[in-house]
Amino acid sequence: MKLGIVGLPNVGKSTLFNSLTKAGAESANYPFCTIDPNVGIVTVPDDRLDKLAALYHSRKVTPAVIEFVDIAGLVKGASKGEGLGNQFLSHIREVDAIVHVVRCFEDSNVVHVDGSVNPARDIETINLELIFSDMEILERRIAKTAKGAKNDKTLAKELALLQRVKSHLEAGKLVKSFVTEDEDEQAWLASYQLLTGKPVIFAANVGEEDLADDGANNPYVAQVRQYAAAENSEVFVICAQIEQEIAELDDEEKAMFLEELGLEKSGLEKLIQASYSLLGLLSYLTSGEDETRAWTIKKGTKAPQAAGKIHTDFERGFIRAEVVNYQDLLDCGSYAKAKEKGLVGLEGKDYVVKDGDVILFRFNV
Repeated sequence: MKLGIVGLPNVGKSTLFNSLTKAGAESANYPFCTIDPNVGIVTVPDDRLDKLAALYHSRKVTPAVIEFVDIAGLVKGASKGEGLGNQFLSHIREVDAIVHVVRCFEDSNVVHVDGSVNPARDIETINLELIFSDMEILERRIAKTAKGAKNDKTLAKELALLQRVKSHLEAGKLVKSFVTEDEDEQAWLASYQLLTGKPVIFAANVGEEDLADDGANNPYVAQVRQYAAAENSEVFVICAQIEQEIAELDDEEKAMFLEELGLEKSGLEKLIQASYSLLGLLSYLTSGEDETRAWTIKKGTKAPQAAGKIHTDFERGFIRAEVVNYQDLLDCGSYAKAKEKGLVGLEGKDYVVKDGDVILFRFNV
């Protein structure tokens, strides 16, 4: 999974990126501190893996990973070259979802590029720049497609779609609110990788005092939640500054620190939960002496396609999947005992993989 982090300058974007990835991206109290996009890889915390690895005496544990791309803070007029322009938006065209960091804290020591804290306005500013960036992509595509559309029905159909999407954006609407039932059009739309068509997770960045109640009494967070609800986006409340402190601690210290703050989860865990929920993802597990590993797939994925995540040969030569629920396996203490109790299912090509399934694939090529 790949997530792109966007936001205005000085909203805590790079501080959040640093804490999530421990990548040490420069973070300072002035706009455009992030010049090049920073990329960091984060492992998805999953305590099931260590327990399975202990059961199988695995030599290696490989968790699922998320790649974060942090780009320079966008300002009003970025698409026209203001600030650093929108030159870095190309770096997030390939992400699965966008994490939009919104400032929901007052601090006279941290300047706001527009002079005041106003989440709804800030979100609109970013959305407008993403719309302008998408329009630029569409205009280039229209110019290219129009050349052959006179003599080609398929190109003519695509050109009509491009023009409809452009009109949609010109009306100030995001691509994700553009609806088409036509399969060709859906495929073309996906291939353009338009930024306003991507799912969004809003990170409401608050002060430490608003963390314990999840921003319930923060009017700025209420604004973000209202905005997100209207466009079916996820929201999670975070204090980037606290996350940076948590990132420096080991697991035991982290647990104690979170307990002191009255928190059940770190910001990273909240973000991963929101990402999996928004994108409809789950993890199935494989385990043995060599390796215990988590594999991320879409909900609704059938066994052969899940096997294909490991290797294309597994999908091509799929025979069956031997499936046991993670908790059942742990409770039984061994695969053999789980099998004795009839808890290991022999599943065929139509089996839909569930979160926490421990699977052994049988295949022949």
